[in-house]
Amino acid sequence: MRSKPETIAHVSVIEYCFSKKQIKGVVQASQFKWTFIWSFNKGLLLVNPPLGRALIEDSLLRFLLKKDYELEAGNEYKFTISAKF
Repeated sequence: MRSKPETIAHVSVIEYCFSKKQIKGVVQASQFKWTFIWSFNKGLLLVNPPLGRALIEDSLLRFLLKKDYELEAGNEYKFTISAKF
């Protein structure tokens, strides 16, 4: 039986600003690395650079929605993506 493909994504929260209602951070998966800004009051996620963005955007948003109240600036987190990058 084959195991399901997966990639571990590592998230670093750089800034959590409640007055701006946004989180800034970096996410890295395999050889890819992106910066992101999540405006949680608007539900808007901006991911840069665009190269490979489609690989991470949906999974990152699900992670942020699930863990948003647990996230703190300066901390690192990880989650599993059901795909091999």
